[in-house]
Amino acid sequence: MGYSDHTLGIEVSIAAVALGAEVIEKHITLDRSMLGPDHSSSLEPDELKVMVQSIRNIEKAMGDGIKRPSSSEKKNMPIARKSIIAATNIKKGETFSEENLTVKRPGTGISPMNWDKVIGKGANKDYEEDNFIEL
Repeated sequence: MGYSDHTLGIEVSIAAVALGAEVIEKHITLDRSMLGPDHSSSLEPDELKVMVQSIRNIEKAMGDGIKRPSSSEKKNMPIARKSIIAATNIKKGETFSEENLTVKRPGTGISPMNWDKVIGKGANKDYEEDNFIEL
């Protein structure tokens, strides 16, 4: 899919790439003051360079469709994410429930994404408030 851009500037071409265009047609000129029907609305070489760089940045930002953390996010994951912990003291054998569990940082324990797998299970040991839950 492509886009034939006859607008002034580079924004519409960049937006077209963000919407899925894989080929851009854009008129270029060495000098807008040259005679001819397309020179006045064409890009000059420095503008073409900026447009291509912007399109490449948009392509990187769009990614490959697979959601994964960036390298800068990976190092912050334990700090930013949360874990399932004891909201109150829990005795061995007591059933994990929404009343005796909560989530807090850091994310080095069981992820809250596993909340439904933890609720209803019996505690395998005594837990004090704020202890990480273990299964």
